[in-house]
Amino acid sequence: MSKSKQSSIWNAAILSAAAIDSFRKLDPRVQVRNPVMFVVYVGSILTTTLGFQAIGGRGEASPGFILTVSAWLWFTVLFANVAEAMAEGRGKAQAAALRHGRHEVAAKKLASAAYGSPFTSIAGSALKRGDIVLVEAGDLIPIDGEVIEGAASVDESAITGESAPVIRESGGDRSSVTGGTRVLSDWIVVRVTATPGDTFLDRMISMVEGAKRQKTPNEIALTILLAALTIVFLAATVTVLPFSIFAVNEAGKGSPVTVTVLVALLVCLIPTTIGALLSAIGIAGMDRMLQANVLATSGRAIEAAGDVDLLLLDKTGTITLGNRQATAFLPSDGVSERALADAAQLASLADETPEGRSIVVLAKERFQIRERDIRSMGAHFVPFSARSRMSGVDLDSRHVRKGAADAIQSYVTSLGGSFPQRTHDAVSDVARQGGTPLVVAEGATVLGIIHLKDIVKGGIKERFCELRRAGIRTIMITGDNPLTAAAIAAEAGVDEFLAEATPERKLQLIREKQAEGRLVAMTGDGTNDAPALAQADVAVAMNSGTQAAKEAGNMVDLDSNPTKLMEVVQIGKQMLMTRGALTTFSTANDVAKYFAIIPAAFAATYPELDALNVMRLASPESAILSAVIFNALIIVALIPLALRGIRYRPLGADELLRRHLVIYGLGGIAVPFVGIKIIDTIIAAAGLA
Repeated sequence: MSKSKQSSIWNAAILSAAAIDSFRKLDPRVQVRNPVMFVVYVGSILTTTLGFQAIGGRGEASPGFILTVSAWLWFTVLFANVAEAMAEGRGKAQAAALRHGRHEVAAKKLASAAYGSPFTSIAGSALKRGDIVLVEAGDLIPIDGEVIEGAASVDESAITGESAPVIRESGGDRSSVTGGTRVLSDWIVVRVTATPGDTFLDRMISMVEGAKRQKTPNEIALTILLAALTIVFLAATVTVLPFSIFAVNEAGKGSPVTVTVLVALLVCLIPTTIGALLSAIGIAGMDRMLQANVLATSGRAIEAAGDVDLLLLDKTGTITLGNRQATAFLPSDGVSERALADAAQLASLADETPEGRSIVVLAKERFQIRERDIRSMGAHFVPFSARSRMSGVDLDSRHVRKGAADAIQSYVTSLGGSFPQRTHDAVSDVARQGGTPLVVAEGATVLGIIHLKDIVKGGIKERFCELRRAGIRTIMITGDNPLTAAAIAAEAGVDEFLAEATPERKLQLIREKQAEGRLVAMTGDGTNDAPALAQADVAVAMNSGTQAAKEAGNMVDLDSNPTKLMEVVQIGKQMLMTRGALTTFSTANDVAKYFAIIPAAFAATYPELDALNVMRLASPESAILSAVIFNALIIVALIPLALRGIRYRPLGADELLRRHLVIYGLGGIAVPFVGIKIIDTIIAAAGLA
């Protein structure tokens, strides 16, 4: 998926589509899903009817006043529809981009599950689950599947947006392949695990379209609360009319409150602001996940991410760089460290990986080996192959290779050499320390090993401190021995660690923490992570991982970046914080609107209520119009906040509540006073009421 973001909330294409959708959403079957806005919708129909009745000379007030109120009520409904349609439109735009990237792919269906067996060329759409296909260099992978033979470099930029290719091979945690991606080198035999129409890309498109998003439990609870408040205000408003008529009859003077005014009163007092923006907030939360290249398979997962108080993180690639760095040269018997460094650097000059570059730098720092001109050397560099697991260089009579210990051992043995015991012991020692041994050989002679070490990421300790301040504890999970795990945990600043982790132990740990009442988030990519992912409240599976891991998780990170887990938590918290802030603001709004509309609504029935007209609004009609107009315009003003979300800050619940009350509570009281007064002044100056 392309990583290009919309440059602005008010993107012209999305805004125009949202404007059209806002009218389509006037369908009563759509409006009834939102109880608060449905009341406004019914009120708009009622006042419109009263306005046309007034034109015929039988109205309760002037046609201009009633129809103006009606027009702004319709605008309120439409603005709420626009907010939801804009949120949906951002997801639909991404879905359209994904659809555009789909192609009909020809598949090489094998007669048997073995490379070299005869194949027939068929359309990818004709494949079914269990079929075996061959995919060679330059071919598009026709459909989702698992690699059962071979290894290849695959370009997954069509899905992830990342240009760097990845290795896909059989028998490991990186055996899952996605339809529509391209094999760049070598070949793979793939067993189909999906059916056309139910591929990962199809599911992405379906889930990206926010309109099909299911409401989360918290959102449902808030909807019920808003509906209850609406019913309370509705009941109170309905009973006002008979009391008003009774008061006028008893006093023998004045006039009863009109239905138009009562509708305006109801719309202004019910929580229309949060009611109008609630759906947009939820859809925008999913959209922000997509912008981070995380596919949430359920709205519940996003919400749970906001309430997470415990993070389980893998060590390699999350806490440590993952891109290992060369830290030492360990020569074999009879080989000098300089000779090993010289050969290692020579074999790494064309290696653009972080590991390769670190080897070149280490040789420069230790022995000042530098200024080698690759072109003048006439060297032939051997690129890394997923099959050989080696790379190197051929220069004159020198043939230098570096790679995994077992791969180099096979290479040296094939040339008639042997693998020294000292080097074998060094490989074991480095592995026990949590490092990675990279063996270097020249011809049939093993020169020694390069010690590659995971480096704790810069700033990771500070990020863990932020999470701790937000009330989130961190646990590092690693297969390292306890000594190595303890050292890295202390350096990184995690709260706890689990060493020599097995699938059973991971699952047990999550269950133990959940039994303590904690909400647990975890990341994983392997089949052995699937049980723990299925148990975790928020489970982020890597797109590069196995099909079992992706099916067990409730989120898929398309970038396969385990560090994204912390971003997922922040996005979830941001969504909940945004919802809380707008709920506080909407509730506080009622205080100011009460002082604006109550005195105006009942001035003709109870003149004494004019004492509550603290804003000194020009007239009852002007006051009611000002409140209704402000009620509509504030929704428009808050759409960017609902879609972008408020700025995430790692705050505890108490501090966050105080912040919301001060900023959005007091702001929600002050802004309507100012806004309604300004609108009233404009209306009075223009002679509109």
